[in-house]
Amino acid sequence: MVFVSIDISVAPVTTSRTAGKDAAPQRRSELASFLRSRRERLDPEVLGLPTGTRRRTPGLRREEVAQLAGVGVTWYTWLEQGRQINASVQVLDAVARTLRLDPAETEHLYQLADIPAVPAVNGCRRLDPEVQQILDGLDPLPASVVNGRSDILAWNRSYALLFPFLVNLPEDKRNSLWSCFTSPKCCHPFVNRSEDLSRMVANFRARYGRHVGEPAWEEFVKRLCAASPEFAELWAEHGVADGGVRVKVFRHPAIGELNVVVTTFDVAATPETRMTVYTPNDANTRERFELLREDSLPSGFTYPCGHSFDPPA
Repeated sequence: MVFVSIDISVAPVTTSRTAGKDAAPQRRSELASFLRSRRERLDPEVLGLPTGTRRRTPGLRREEVAQLAGVGVTWYTWLEQGRQINASVQVLDAVARTLRLDPAETEHLYQLADIPAVPAVNGCRRLDPEVQQILDGLDPLPASVVNGRSDILAWNRSYALLFPFLVNLPEDKRNSLWSCFTSPKCCHPFVNRSEDLSRMVANFRARYGRHVGEPAWEEFVKRLCAASPEFAELWAEHGVADGGVRVKVFRHPAIGELNVVVTTFDVAATPETRMTVYTPNDANTRERFELLREDSLPSGFTYPCGHSFDPPA
């Protein structure tokens, strides 16, 4: 079941790792309890281990987890006791596999262990099929689902017709922030380009505050700074803004100017994933949205610069 709720706020940047240092003992205690609960739910017999008659507690023993994960018994014991020890990504990954953790539990494990190099759990996690049904049901309102880094995870047909240049990109480059800063200015969809891009970067900076030091985020920022001097300049300003409801004006080569209200919803079933819906802000836009239906969008149009307007695949 998918719960969708309005999200018009962003957690303050002060909740990042700097603030987390003060909660380190509590986090280690939570990690110890979490590991113990995951270990105790496993069935030794299912894992091919002898059950015997001398097991005083349910699940696996600590030494069995250590053996299956290929780590030292003392090291794992200290980890489960909440001691202050160093844990690498590779070792925690082995522990997660041994304890049969699902993606959400694996991410939780890394957060409790205060490991910045969290594997790409968010980006790879599949959305529930009900999310796509919601998107499709919103037609002709364009709508999409993105993660914290602005990767486009899902969309409806109207969104594809509004932003074909974005949805036609390969999956590893299908990112709204990347597209907005690397696409030619002559084909850019924003009428108020400077204002909209500045706010996009400020919104991204607020989300980035919760992922400082994570390789996937740091590499994305590094690559985008290298690809777009404009992004690098805005990034250096350290502007921060929340999401909120905002108005944007798009320029579409086939149906003209669109004045829309952009509303963002949190998709609670997948952490740090949000649904963005575009609703008309005036009567003309409301009429033009009807043309976003697949069977009525005019074809054969080009941008004013002469570049072709490629329909979505």
